[in-house]
Amino acid sequence: MKEIKLFCPATIANLSCGFDVLGLCLDNAGDEMIVRKVDQKGVRITKIVGADLPMETEKNVSGVAAIAMLEAYESHFNPIDFGFEIEIYKHIKAGSGIGSSAASSAGAVFGINELLGKPYSRKDLVQFAMQGEKLASGNAHADNVAPALLGGFTLVRSYAPLDIIRIDSPEELFATVVHPQIELKTSDARSVLKQTVSLKSAIMQWGNVGGLIAGLYTKDYDLIGRSLHDEIVEPLRSVLIPGFDLIKQTALENGALGSGISGSGPSIFALSRGKNTADQIAKAMSDVYEAMNLPYEIHVSKINPDGVRIL
Repeated sequence: MKEIKLFCPATIANLSCGFDVLGLCLDNAGDEMIVRKVDQKGVRITKIVGADLPMETEKNVSGVAAIAMLEAYESHFNPIDFGFEIEIYKHIKAGSGIGSSAASSAGAVFGINELLGKPYSRKDLVQFAMQGEKLASGNAHADNVAPALLGGFTLVRSYAPLDIIRIDSPEELFATVVHPQIELKTSDARSVLKQTVSLKSAIMQWGNVGGLIAGLYTKDYDLIGRSLHDEIVEPLRSVLIPGFDLIKQTALENGALGSGISGSGPSIFALSRGKNTADQIAKAMSDVYEAMNLPYEIHVSKINPDGVRIL
C-alpha cells in the first residue's frame, strides 16, 4: 500500500470535571488527510486545504508528530530509505476547542503506521501525536489525541508513565457542540488558570470524575449528568466565551444531561440521551447565538467508537 486516505475526527476534551485527562471522540465532524509513501526520505506537507497553516514540517503539528514517530521507529526497528507526503483537508477550525491540532497529529501518525505495516498499536501512537499537541499549545497533553486515535471515551490515568484507559460509550449518548466563530488559543485559555486549587474544590472535582467514569460503565445517564460539573477550570475560562452561561442554561432546560466548555473553548458541548434531545438542544443553542447576532457552527454527533478511520 502506497497511499491512504483518512477521516480524522474532532474530539471533546476535559468533559467538565476531567481537565487534561478525559476526552471523547465525535463521529461526524473531522478532517480528511492523505498520507502517501514516496521515494524521497523525510516528511513533507504538500497540500493544506481549508486553513492557513504552516507547510514547513517542523512548524506543522502533523509534521512534528510524524517526525517523532519515525525517529522512534528507526531507533527501535530499522532505518527506512523512503519518506512520506501528507495532504491535509481541514474542516475543524483552529482554535475551535474540538481538537483541530489533535485530528492532524493523530491522522499523521495513524497513516504512517498503516503504511509501515502497523508496527505500533493505536495506544502506542498517542505518545507521538502528543508531540503535535506540544507544538500547538506548549503542553504535550493527550486528552484530545487519545480519543481521536482510540475512539469512545478515554481517561489518561497517568502521564508519567503514559497510561490510557478506553471506555465504551453508552449507546444512546449524543453530543451537541456549538462553536461561536471566535478563535480562542489554547495557550491563552491556559494563561487564566490558577496553579493551585483548594482542597474543597479538589475533593468535589475528583468525586465528579469518579462519578462520570462509573456512569459510563454502568450506563447510568443521570449519574453522567450529575457528574458533568467543573469546580476548577470552567469558572475561570467561561468569561472568555460569549454567552456561555446562557448557552449552558438553555442546554440544560432543553434536556441536556450536562453542559460545559469543549477543550479550551470557545466551543460549548452538551451531552444528552437520544438524538431527538440532542437536536432540540442544537436548535435552542442556535437560537441564543442568532439572537446575539454571533456567527456559529453546530454539530450533533453520536460518540465515535473507532477513532481515526480509513476512507
